[in-house]
Amino acid sequence: MDKMNIPFQIIDWSNIPRSEHKGESGLAYWQTIQVGGLRIRLVEYSKGYIADHWCTKGHIVHCLEGDFVSELLNGEKFILTKGMTYVVSDELSSHRSSTTHGVKLLIIDGGFLKLTDDD
Repeated sequence: MDKMNIPFQIIDWSNIPRSEHKGESGLAYWQTIQVGGLRIRLVEYSKGYIADHWCTKGHIVHCLEGDFVSELLNGEKFILTKGMTYVVSDELSSHRSSTTHGVKLLIIDGGFLKLTDDD
């Protein structure tokens, strides 16, 4: 990924439009900021949300409110609650999210999470 400079800026989420995304069940609401190759999202999953796909992209996911399950394709499941974060690189672990009660997340992703061959 090319390096880029990001000047100081404030994100007022109340001014960022929400988009709706259907899950296998429930809905996800995204508010998205794109700065070059960096994507920053405030995401809310409704009660009973289950993602409709296995994601292979890398993310930094921080739980702001509520709780959710991050399930890996190999069957492992991790419960994340308010204040917890997970990090994964692109193409490293297929995953999907679900929540019983609803959750609010801050998700950051972009080219900096591409898998590298560095040892």
